[in-house]
Amino acid sequence: MGTFWTAVAGKLTDRWAGIAAPALVFWAGAVLVWAFDGSGWSRLSKITDWLNRQNAAGQIVAILGALAVVAASVIVVQRLTTPVLRLIEGYWPRSLHRLIEWQRSRIGKRRKTDETLVQSLQALLDDGKMTANDRAVWARLERRRRHRPILDSELLPTRVGNILRAAETRPYHRYGLDAVAIWPRLWLVLPEAARQELANARTSLDASVATAIWGIGFIALTPWAWWAFPVGITATATAVVGWTPARAEVFADLVEAAYDLYRSALYQQLRWPLPDTPATEKHIGTELTRYLVRGSDQPHPTFTAPT
Repeated sequence: MGTFWTAVAGKLTDRWAGIAAPALVFWAGAVLVWAFDGSGWSRLSKITDWLNRQNAAGQIVAILGALAVVAASVIVVQRLTTPVLRLIEGYWPRSLHRLIEWQRSRIGKRRKTDETLVQSLQALLDDGKMTANDRAVWARLERRRRHRPILDSELLPTRVGNILRAAETRPYHRYGLDAVAIWPRLWLVLPEAARQELANARTSLDASVATAIWGIGFIALTPWAWWAFPVGITATATAVVGWTPARAEVFADLVEAAYDLYRSALYQQLRWPLPDTPATEKHIGTELTRYLVRGSDQPHPTFTAPT
């Protein structure tokens, strides 16, 4: 039991460090801004002297108060992560519908340009004339196409939105499985290793969004220190433009892989007949989705024997 509690304490320490580290960095920067705005480092020395004059109980209360502030800020940022991610995805207010349509149209035109270029590269590949540079362009275009929705009507106005939307819609186009209806059921049949990988990828994605929120919070300190703005805008831009799309791609690829590898386990668990060929799979998957969403009293298909 001693070993068990030691392991639990270690995990809690690591988890607290992972969650609180950005908050501690933010508040350390806020303290520097506060000191910079006032009488310099004398403010910090006054706080240190005040703490030294307190007894042990007073010092503990002060430390617990500081930790409570850090913990409260962590909770606030966690609650804001999902709404901010939705904004980064491109789920904007209806008042911005013209901007949304313009951006979707621009992405659609780029998609058509990419498709034309892919066709020309395909011709070079068929003729055996593709160079190393052509292969690099081919790989980049394939990656870009894989992380875009298939239909123009599914496009969102941002890169992150299209990456995640592609992962949500591609299982339907391939297998007839609607992600909204199927994902909770599929999650329950995934092996623990797969669920852990998905959870880690989602946590990493949320952490990049949280970094952007902390950066915006640091920008708010600009009235007290001019250098807070470049620091905050750099952190926010790096998170939104660099980290979030890259981590969204990892998460999206894992979601698609979950459908590719474990959809048969879902069929078996629901006692639904497995597709015999790729040609029939989408139709059978659509029937399964309809059954899970609306139910059915039809005499077909026949449930398979439990395994």
